Amino acid sequence: MQQVADRAGVSIATVSFVVNGNKRVSADTRARVTAAMRELGYRNNVVARALASRRTRILALVFPVLEHRLGQTALQFFTSAASRASELGYHLVLWPAVTTADDVQELISGGLADGVVVMEVTMHDPRIDRLTELEVPFVAIGRTADPSAISFVDIDFERTVEDALDHLTGLGHRRIGLVVEDLDGTTMADYGPKVRSEAAFRASVARRGLTGTVVAAGASAEGGRRAAADLLERDPDVTAAIIMKDDSNFGLVSGLRAGGRRVPEDVSVIAIVSSDGAGAATEPVLTTLNAPGPELGRLAVESLVERLEGGSTERTHTLIPCALHLAGSTAPAPA
Repeated sequence: MQQVADRAGVSIATVSFVVNGNKRVSADTRARVTAAMRELGYRNNVVARALASRRTRILALVFPVLEHRLGQTALQFFTSAASRASELGYHLVLWPAVTTADDVQELISGGLADGVVVMEVTMHDPRIDRLTELEVPFVAIGRTADPSAISFVDIDFERTVEDALDHLTGLGHRRIGLVVEDLDGTTMADYGPKVRSEAAFRASVARRGLTGTVVAAGASAEGGRRAAADLLERDPDVTAAIIMKDDSNFGLVSGLRAGGRRVPEDVSVIAIVSSDGAGAATEPVLTTLNAPGPELGRLAVESLVERLEGGSTERTHTLIPCALHLAGSTAPAPA
């Protein structure tokens, strides 16, 4: 560190501030120090620092990859969280095997992580129950059935469903389907986004006096095609569909065409909790309600780091709706 300080023309304390991220330094100073580190081949020893400080400065993002796919929206959460963690002097590691309370206890007892970010939260999530019991600092990207006692950041699924229905009813649609992921019989059966979105849809169509039909889609495009056939069978006069399953978008549109329906002339389609990129993979390009993945990933890490460093002890309760992006898949309802 002294050699780095000499080369960068700063004090050894300034090098320490840059390496450990425990004090703000100017962008110019940080650039000089990191350039000197690169030129000298300096590498910070994470293990040695952890032994000295009793902190690893590692955050574990637990994501049940074996139970649920790491799709485009989830990757936005992860990459944004990892980038913000690095800016704050922490490392974010993806921990894909944590699916049960026992898995959580094994992770924590090993002393690897200072704190945890939990993703793919279910309404009754044993991982969160165990983290609370162990008094481990954590923030959830998602909500349980009773989220008041935990810190969370989440998509406002209820508002997002309302916004999708506002858009479609504004175009004159009165018979609307909702396509959600088929999770029955899995450990993700009470997956929070699905449960909340379906409940919000059923309540809203009843309140608005609409005809609403909910169907489940299996894996990938084939699941979307089967969902389209199911939707048309259950409501042949449906004129709009909301889908919350990006890997089935193409199959849904394809299945509607196979059933003799043009998109958007006969049936409008809108993808929620999605992205521009996912919408552009389908012809026509889908109107989407884009997930605030980067913002939520950043906020989750900031909230967790603030707790770890002795900042506010207030629980984080943040909800952000999806943003509407208009494209070619929605149009006025047919006469």
